[in-house]
Amino acid sequence: MSLTPEIEAQILRYYHAERWRVGTIATQLSLHRDTVARVLAQAGLPLIGPVRRPSAIDVYLPFIRETLDQFPTLTASRLYGMVQSRGYPGRPDHFRHLIARHRPRRRTEAYLRLRTLQGEQCQIDWGHFGHLEIGHARRPLMGFVTVLSWSRQIFLRFYLDARMENFLRGHVAAFEAWGGVPRIALYDNLKSAVLERQGHAIRFNPTLLALAGHYRFEPRPVAVARGNEKGRVERAIRYIRDAFFAGRSFTDLDDLNAQADAWTSGPASERRCPEDEKLTVKAAFDQEKERLLPLPPNAFATDEVKAVSVAKTPYVRFDLNDYSLPHAYVQRTLTVVADPRQVRVLDGAAVIATHPRSYDRAQQIEIQAHIDTLVEHKHKASAHRTTDRLVQAIPQSRELLRQAAERGEPLGRITRTLLDLLDRYGVAELEIAIRDALTRKVPHPNAVRLALERRRLAQDALPPIGVSLPDHVKRRDVTVRPHPLAGYDHLTEVHDDDE
Repeated sequence: MSLTPEIEAQILRYYHAERWRVGTIATQLSLHRDTVARVLAQAGLPLIGPVRRPSAIDVYLPFIRETLDQFPTLTASRLYGMVQSRGYPGRPDHFRHLIARHRPRRRTEAYLRLRTLQGEQCQIDWGHFGHLEIGHARRPLMGFVTVLSWSRQIFLRFYLDARMENFLRGHVAAFEAWGGVPRIALYDNLKSAVLERQGHAIRFNPTLLALAGHYRFEPRPVAVARGNEKGRVERAIRYIRDAFFAGRSFTDLDDLNAQADAWTSGPASERRCPEDEKLTVKAAFDQEKERLLPLPPNAFATDEVKAVSVAKTPYVRFDLNDYSLPHAYVQRTLTVVADPRQVRVLDGAAVIATHPRSYDRAQQIEIQAHIDTLVEHKHKASAHRTTDRLVQAIPQSRELLRQAAERGEPLGRITRTLLDLLDRYGVAELEIAIRDALTRKVPHPNAVRLALERRRLAQDALPPIGVSLPDHVKRRDVTVRPHPLAGYDHLTEVHDDDE
């Protein structure tokens, strides 16, 4: 149990000044008597009161203290096993309480205050800010945070993961926002910076070394388990969580980054600079900016480049989604080059397809010309296309088609009927109706149609308007003119021959 200094002071005063017994102090302060005894023992003052009775543990105390001095974090259960094998007769629960009195306190470590020169150093780290739901995907919201060590100027940019490409983009965006580059970039031992470390031998990520060579700065990792060496960026992340992100609403990632830019250049830059309290962070940054290294003529390339193999269907898989391409490139190895906004598919140096990037998952991002060209070459592809459209709109329809196929039903007719119902009723209503048909174990479009009608009648809604007929059907619907019936009247007339 962790006690505050005020409680410990009360225990010592009640025991030595008021002459209260250990049990009385424990009762009045709502503490365990062993907690009170531990505080008194750690204070190093002689106990006042009756002489303590001999205990079975007394013989083993020299061994226990020696072991704890050598292994301060050794658990009480492991220590109990050691003394039990040496003849200790006590129970483990009582032993655990006794050991708490003799366990040495953890020594607190003192740290030197680190000071840097203007333009000398920046500290860089990632901060995790929860997740974003984008369609069917759940993406981590990561904040790239870097702070200039002297002026405390903060740069903040949010990304949907902490992969190497976004790590590089954060550097480039920070240097461009500052208009210069510090001489040293201080990192934690994250994989984007350090691939392997054995003592003082460090193997940096080669991509980070390429970035450092382009901007002429020195990447420097902190010592292992020495997070205090980059305390400026750690405090900046806590400051961002409390002063910026807490309770903030935003529409999308671009809106959040726009708000972050306004905050870092506004309220965050108006706080006092710890290096010189006469200055604000903004004023200190204006001084430090002159000491930064100049930017190179061109920015470092941060696009994601990935070799992909195309199967028999004209799509490439990238970041959980499928992107279409001309059908002539199937069963080949191509290159995907992606930035945060678009995905390009290359065959060598030639760009064969460009798509807007999707951060959803299991989506097909298509260019209609790719599909139309394939349909022209594959007349049978239209049936598969209608099935694909139905399954993409309503994934539950896949199970209905599977069960219908097991019963020998014509899948083409079922697919066309369901697509007609999709156009008339919409995705939401048809999805509920298909789920109802599967629940009733009737994988047939008639069951789906009946479920739609039941919901329509329950909602007292008008029947949906059907789609227009195709042209070849319209040509068969000719206008029929009624024939005059006056010519049939002579059949009822009486003639002389009849008489």
